[in-house]
Amino acid sequence: MSSSALLHANPPPALPMDVRLMNSTATLLAALLVIGLAALLIAWAARLPAFAIRGIRVEGDVARNSVSTIRANALPKLAGSFFTMDLRQAQRAFESVPWVRQAVVRREWPNRLAVRLEEYRAVAQWGDDGASRLVSGFGEVFDANLGDVEDDHLLTLRGPEGSAPQMLTMLRRLAPVCERLDAQIETLALSARGSWRVELDSGAEIELGRGSDDEVIARTERFASTLAQMTSRYRRAFEYADLRHNEGYALRLKGISTGAAAAAAKTSKR
Repeated sequence: MSSSALLHANPPPALPMDVRLMNSTATLLAALLVIGLAALLIAWAARLPAFAIRGIRVEGDVARNSVSTIRANALPKLAGSFFTMDLRQAQRAFESVPWVRQAVVRREWPNRLAVRLEEYRAVAQWGDDGASRLVSGFGEVFDANLGDVEDDHLLTLRGPEGSAPQMLTMLRRLAPVCERLDAQIETLALSARGSWRVELDSGAEIELGRGSDDEVIARTERFASTLAQMTSRYRRAFEYADLRHNEGYALRLKGISTGAAAAAAKTSKR
C-alpha cells in the first residue's frame, strides 16, 4: 500500500466539540471587539470640531423670510455634527420658520448643510378679522404674521375647522360667477350646517343656501343671469339677495325691497 493511500485511510482526528466551540467563541468575541472599537472611533471622530456644522446654504423660495429670521427660528433647534445630526429633526426645525411650507435638508461635505425651502402662498385669510391664520393655495391653514401681507388684498374664508380645502374649491368656482356681477368676493362663509354665504366688495351680501357644490353654483348662475333685469328696472344696486327659495330668490335693492324671478314666497330651511 502506498503512503498516499495510508494518509487517506487515516485522517487526522477531529478537534473535540468543546475546543471547536471555544475557537468559534474567541473568533466571535474578537470580531465584536473590532466592531466596537471601530464604532467608538467613528463616534469620536464624528464629534471632532472639524466636523461641526460651519455653514448653512439656503436656497429656493425665501421671499417672506430673511437670513436673520431663519437663523433665529431654526438654529436653536439644530443639534449634532455633520455626521450625527438628525436630518428629519433639522427639517422640522426649518419648517417651524414662519411661512415655510416645506424644507429639504441635506449634508454637504465636510461641514455644511444645504436647505431648500418652499414657502406658503397665501390666497385667503382664515377665520375672524384680525386672526393670524391664512389659507394656502393647497387649502392648508397656517399661522403667519399678517403684517407680512399688508400689501396683499386677501379675501376671508370662514368655516368649520378642516373645511378650508372644500371652501377653496367652492371659491374658485364662485369667483367667475360673481365677476359677472361686477364684484369680487370679499368673504365666503360656510355654516356648521352647510349653508353658504358671500359678502362682496360692493358691500352686498348673498345667501346661497345649502346643497351640493353643483346646486349652489347653479343657483348663483341663475341669479347672476337675471340680476341685471332688476337693477336696470329700478336703477339701483342690490345690497342683499336670498337664493334659498325653491323657484327664485328674494332681492333687496338700495332703498327698495322686492321679490324676483318666480313665485319665491316659500323659503327652504337651511
